[in-house]
Amino acid sequence: MRSALLTIASLTACSHALVSRRADCCFHLSATGGPGGPVEQLSDGQTRLGQSGLTESQFCINNDGGLTDGNGRGCIVTKATSQFQCDQGTTAMPGFSIGSDGKLSYKSSSDLFACPTGQNGGFNIYTQKLSGEPSCVPVTLSSDNCEAPAPAPAPMTPTSSCPAELPAGFEYPHLIVPIDSKNPNAAYGTSYNGTARGSISSIFNFDIPAAKRGKTCKLQFMFPRQEQLETSAFTFSGEGYFKFAALSAAATESTTYASVPKVEQDFGIIKMTPGNGYTVATTSCPATTRFGIWFQALEGSGLDFFQDYNPCPIGLYVVTE
Repeated sequence: MRSALLTIASLTACSHALVSRRADCCFHLSATGGPGGPVEQLSDGQTRLGQSGLTESQFCINNDGGLTDGNGRGCIVTKATSQFQCDQGTTAMPGFSIGSDGKLSYKSSSDLFACPTGQNGGFNIYTQKLSGEPSCVPVTLSSDNCEAPAPAPAPMTPTSSCPAELPAGFEYPHLIVPIDSKNPNAAYGTSYNGTARGSISSIFNFDIPAAKRGKTCKLQFMFPRQEQLETSAFTFSGEGYFKFAALSAAATESTTYASVPKVEQDFGIIKMTPGNGYTVATTSCPATTRFGIWFQALEGSGLDFFQDYNPCPIGLYVVTE
């Protein structure tokens, strides 16, 4: 079967991981409660709600939970009053996050407060209610982008000695392309292996027959234990946190980290360990016959495996219903 897989898939060698494609993810904020509306700023970087004459602000969040505004100013929560603002020459303060519901949190709390400034109907934003100001009202801030992935799905129930079985008519990847964030312009061609570790990640191309368009497609990852494999092998390290996303286009043999198609749908982060099968996502089969899935690893996790559907199957597959 190994030789058959190599012939069918037409692949060759290499690998990639979760080093975000861009260090920052950018978004706008809008308030629920109080004056509501978009989060705006004064020229000095102070955030405002409800003040006339201002325009909506853009913010970006990095992997450390630090925010900057559209002018590159670092955003902070002031020690004296817990006011949320962005200052020129200030380092972004970590501790911010955006949940899967889109709400902005500071130190795991999305409970914020808006307090009137007395100028042009504006409100300042605080992480704690301002002492001595009875007109403060609770608000939450919601992002239009950069939401955290939803909770990971539970492992599939084993149906035999293998963690999970592939039904008839499953689709296997016809191309696996490794890319490297540390060498963003390097094209490594095709690979027999799927790899996600360090700066290396992989894109899997799937070809869906036209007859299956509009049906339900399940993206499944099979991860048996080493002793359950007949013609494959893998290396695994860390806690096993991996990320999957559907791309707006399929990869080619010349795809590099710098030219990865944009993420069309983020399937979130899944903790995977040997001896299990996982349903990564369930969605309508795409209208296009070919699409790409990006497989990345969170820092500290790693997996390198030979994609193989011999018992027990290992790797990424699409099952249609």
